[in-house]
Amino acid sequence: MYVTRSHALTADAGAADLRDRLEVTDALYRFGLGQDLKDRALFASAFAPDAVLDFRPAASAWGAEPPPMAGRDTIVDTILGMFEGRVATTHQVTNPRVELDGDTARLTALVEAQHLLVADRSVHALLKNLYDVDLVRAGDGPGWVMRRVVIDNVWLTGDPVAIFG
Repeated sequence: MYVTRSHALTADAGAADLRDRLEVTDALYRFGLGQDLKDRALFASAFAPDAVLDFRPAASAWGAEPPPMAGRDTIVDTILGMFEGRVATTHQVTNPRVELDGDTARLTALVEAQHLLVADRSVHALLKNLYDVDLVRAGDGPGWVMRRVVIDNVWLTGDPVAIFG
């Protein structure tokens, strides 16, 4: 079979597009698994240094008003610090949709997040959240990192005290 140069270029472009889509989604996987494993390096690898995470839309479902978190270190310190020794989590990412535009991307996905109090596992909260994420191609480390994350709640069951205390 003879492959023309234009077919080879098209195949290369298709492979690069697919790789980018997988790496974009992987940023959200690192976000969830980093929390679940309490792995600071993995969790931090999901974010750009100037990232902003806004949980206000989700928290408004139960009347909470947390401020947006700005900066990778602030996000990592706040979230991991808030749960450390107090809350066990599991995150499942579904229905990722990726839009690529050069070195930027937009990702929407559903994330189911289970939160259980370590001291009393009968106190838990289960959330289904819609994530709206802007990403940039990383200059170092993993291929893509999240620059803006807005989390909105689709539904919630359980006790939100398992999240915020």
